[in-house]
Amino acid sequence: MHDPRNQSPFNALPPEIVVLAVVIAGIELMFQAGEAGFIGGQEAVGWRLTAIRDWAVFDPLFAWMLQTRQMLAGEWARLLTYPLLHGSFGHAAFVVVFVLAIGNAVAPVYRGWRVWLVFWGAALAGAAAYLILFSTERPLFGGYPAAYGLIGAFTLLTRKGLTRAPADRAFLLIGFLLAIQPVFGLASGAGLSWVPDWIADLTGFAAGYGIAVLLFPGEWDRLRKRARRR
Repeated sequence: MHDPRNQSPFNALPPEIVVLAVVIAGIELMFQAGEAGFIGGQEAVGWRLTAIRDWAVFDPLFAWMLQTRQMLAGEWARLLTYPLLHGSFGHAAFVVVFVLAIGNAVAPVYRGWRVWLVFWGAALAGAAAYLILFSTERPLFGGYPAAYGLIGAFTLLTRKGLTRAPADRAFLLIGFLLAIQPVFGLASGAGLSWVPDWIADLTGFAAGYGIAVLLFPGEWDRLRKRARRR
């Protein structure tokens, strides 16, 4: 295992993180180009709304599938596609920044498929919380639950002293990030409509932390030894 503290910030970014960032940014740039009229003609103006309709997480749709027992694979794929869609350039840009910055700190320990498991596992957990805890017609989309999963993994590494960030400052930063959405939601007059998204983000953070614990090098051996002693 390589100590992330020895990684230069100017080193090449891990390819797994680059792939995530490029896909998210590429989709958003396609939406921007369509809305500006550079590609796709008049139909391109509605690409974003069409993609959200077809690939975001909708509670009424999943409730209908469960009630009718129609498990449509294409619709369940929404649980993995919703983190790639965003409502605006700024929305996507913040997620890309989180993925690049936090992912670069996490990937030296969680190499290859492991960092993707943290990302997508957090996305799935966030969507599950959204669907189970709330009944809303508002769609869930955007990469914040998955990005917060990476922050959860970063938190674990900070606790273990494997990042340059002091543990106390890291926790203050995380608390600040989690507090931003409620503050903006209340300030904008959105009422409690921000709550489902915020719970999805918080669940993504917790899931990312938990997955990171299980995937931490040597953790399975420690758990097996502990189970044998009991």
